[in-house]
Amino acid sequence: MADRAVLVTGASRGIGAAIARAFAATGDRVAVHHGRSTAAAQDVLASLDGDGHLLVQADLADPVAILDMVDAVAAEFGRIDVLVNNAGVFIPHPITDTSYEQWQSAWAETLGVNLVGAANATWCAVRHMPEGGRIVNISSRGAFRGEPGQPAYGASKAGLIAFAQSMARALGPRGIAVTTVAPGWVATDMAAARLEGPEGDIRRAESPLGRVATPEEVAAAVLYLASPEAELASGTVLDLNGASLLRM
Repeated sequence: MADRAVLVTGASRGIGAAIARAFAATGDRVAVHHGRSTAAAQDVLASLDGDGHLLVQADLADPVAILDMVDAVAAEFGRIDVLVNNAGVFIPHPITDTSYEQWQSAWAETLGVNLVGAANATWCAVRHMPEGGRIVNISSRGAFRGEPGQPAYGASKAGLIAFAQSMARALGPRGIAVTTVAPGWVATDMAAARLEGPEGDIRRAESPLGRVATPEEVAAAVLYLASPEAELASGTVLDLNGASLLRM
């Protein structure tokens, strides 16, 4: 399992950084992708166990930049065994309090990065992925419960699940398994302000466990789904929300 070539998008902080560290800790070589956060991504790169890791940059709304980035990773590593589509943007745009121009912009940017960007990264990576490859997509509980304040986010994460299931069917004959993790609230820097005080207490109380996930717990789920033992989980959506949202 060790010494795989792994590309993690959006790995400069939070869940992506934890995923990068988890793979590196098993002996894998990791490409740490970022969009604009060079310093933070460099810090993550420096924190990884082992050596042979790589820092890469690309705007995931730019198809040409994605192609160049993925090809650079493959050229350095020789192949791509695991792709983790983690990068995403979260832009509030409630329909009753957003101008039409803002509405269009939020939809274009959110879908461009969260869904189309992930689809493009997948197309590019599969060209370099051998049999036994793994693709793990990071979706959200919001794909199922709805996101009234940021509907494009909910739509993009639901679309990512449908995309992953389509790819599980398409890539299975090549021995490539495709899965999705759908976390609820996660204790990241991005979420910190919304997890403080009474508002945070309400969010933690959504789960009967009385807490939210850590980035490391999400990373552990990704590590399992990317393992050889998880091949038959292909097409699966793993909810990681502490029973705050239950579905059949």
